Amino acid sequence: MSPAELRVISIIGVPEVRPGDDVGRVLVEAARKQGTALQDGDVLVVTQKIVSKAEGRTVRLSSVEPSALARSIAAQWGKDARHVEVVLRESKRVVRMDRGILICETKHGFVCANAGVDASNVAEADAVTVLPEDPDASAGAIRATVLSLTGVEVAVLVSDSFGRPWRLGTTNVAIGVAGMEPLIDYRGQRDAYGRQLQTSITALADELTSVAEVVARKADSVPATIVRGATYQRGQGSGKALLRDLSEDMFR
Repeated sequence: MSPAELRVISIIGVPEVRPGDDVGRVLVEAARKQGTALQDGDVLVVTQKIVSKAEGRTVRLSSVEPSALARSIAAQWGKDARHVEVVLRESKRVVRMDRGILICETKHGFVCANAGVDASNVAEADAVTVLPEDPDASAGAIRATVLSLTGVEVAVLVSDSFGRPWRLGTTNVAIGVAGMEPLIDYRGQRDAYGRQLQTSITALADELTSVAEVVARKADSVPATIVRGATYQRGQGSGKALLRDLSEDMFR
């Protein structure tokens, strides 16, 4: 057996993405300019931020009228009431609120800080981005464009940074998936000592988005990364498959 090898290649020189831009085309062109050709089986990891920008998911705070609840929360914690209002609008429920941090469940079912509402890497001073309406559809559209322009089939992951309740630091996770099964289910298989695995399921899509962040650091504004050499099961895939069912959630 040959040793496994994984390559992670950042796509640099991507121009500022604007509403209506075709993210797949923008990334293919940027990759070509840097001399990187996408290959069959590559995993293209795309940050949520440029997807949201392209889909017009940017909100100008000057257009937001805060509710009484948003004003109350903002006054208590010294926050911008308009920003808080956008967070509340993007939330299905507030899971926890403390020290000015809102942990929310988004309309998609993601549990994250501020419902994914973010002002980082947004050119306008009074604007924030919100998550794509359907990250799986966004990933699928990018994948289709790449196939049309290059003739190669890649998997596409739309990534975002989530915090973790018991460990410091954020890690990237896949909120949108296309072209691969996001989970590896080892249940029923046997380990090296013959024991049958009972609960082992690996979130491969999350692991790939995390390794991509190693070269696509948020502060460096690298919006997309190619992960080459990963072994995965091809399929339609879905970011929704990574959400734990409510019946199995021990912390709600």
